[in-house]
Amino acid sequence: MATTVNIHEAKTQLSQLLLRVAAGEEVIIARSGKPIARLVPISERPVDRAPGSAEGTIWMADDFTAPLPEAELAAWEGRDT
Repeated sequence: MATTVNIHEAKTQLSQLLLRVAAGEEVIIARSGKPIARLVPISERPVDRAPGSAEGTIWMADDFTAPLPEAELAAWEGRDT
């Protein structure tokens, strides 16, 4: 659950608020009771993906793009054959 503080409190207690955020808590900063900002812990960024990096590790059947048999297509489309 997030804690809400006003701007003055946030300015005077920033170090303590940052410790709470680092521990996983979310802090909402408000002006006149209206939320204007949210302090949240920074999560690790995912590793950048490079196009083609899985080349040679994935196999696809030669008929992958072939049309489905009528009965199977009908089942996917939710209709009777």
